Amino acid sequence: MKIIEVMRLPLSVDLSGFVHLLQRLQVPHRVSEEGEEQVLWAPDSLVADVRELYQRFPDGNADVAADSSAMAPTQPSLADQAKACKVTATVLVLCLIVAGLTRLGDNLNAISWFTFLDFRVQGEYLHFTPLAQGLADGQWWRLVSPMLLHFGVLHLAMNGLWYWELGKRIELRQGPWLLLGLTLLFSLVSNLAQHYTSGPSLFGGLSGVLYGLLGHVWLYQWLAPNPHFNLPKGVLVMMLIWLVICLTGVVGQLGFGQIANAAHVGGLLIGCLTGLLGGALARRKLSA
Repeated sequence: MKIIEVMRLPLSVDLSGFVHLLQRLQVPHRVSEEGEEQVLWAPDSLVADVRELYQRFPDGNADVAADSSAMAPTQPSLADQAKACKVTATVLVLCLIVAGLTRLGDNLNAISWFTFLDFRVQGEYLHFTPLAQGLADGQWWRLVSPMLLHFGVLHLAMNGLWYWELGKRIELRQGPWLLLGLTLLFSLVSNLAQHYTSGPSLFGGLSGVLYGLLGHVWLYQWLAPNPHFNLPKGVLVMMLIWLVICLTGVVGQLGFGQIANAAHVGGLLIGCLTGLLGGALARRKLSA
């Protein structure tokens, strides 16, 4: 399945109703902005159907239950969703590969390739290479690679599920390159925040990126509402409450391991900033 252009419309045309209709019909799609136009994308096999549907219901006011001829609602398979959200799927596959190589934190030799700072093991201690030395040696990938590290099945599963939910929303709304850029930016900022707060230490996971994506979607949606960014009720509150609980230190005291709180806060703050900038720009274009 290939995602191709279905139609181009001026930014002044309100597509929100039609997009909501596509969501009700469970039709894979995304809308991107290019200059003064908005572009609707869909699988090549559904292009004709989507165009016909738009001709009949441009504002999305269709009774799907009563008018089944509008388009047969099909539940996209996981493979189809992955093809439509290539960056989201690729990041998750890379996390799985790294989890296998590192045996979810048990293989220190493999872990050392992905940590923020290189290290060597001496007895029961880890000796870290200074950041400046690592960068001078050309190890620039370490600035973002800790996001691929996970320590335990639950750690990987929870982060993977949330990245899938948040990442694909951004990729479908703003495109794959924007999601890739945000992912790398949020990883960089959250890793730097954790490093300069806790000093040389072993940390990893997608959670800093996740809080960045959450902040981005939250404030972007606040300024420029869009159906793709509608999060289930309670998700934002739950994640913010979890952040506060982690900041209290209770999680570590209960034996669930240390939490990279600085990475979470750093990711959330930079995500809120990108959400404000992106949402303000989108709102300005729509009102122009």
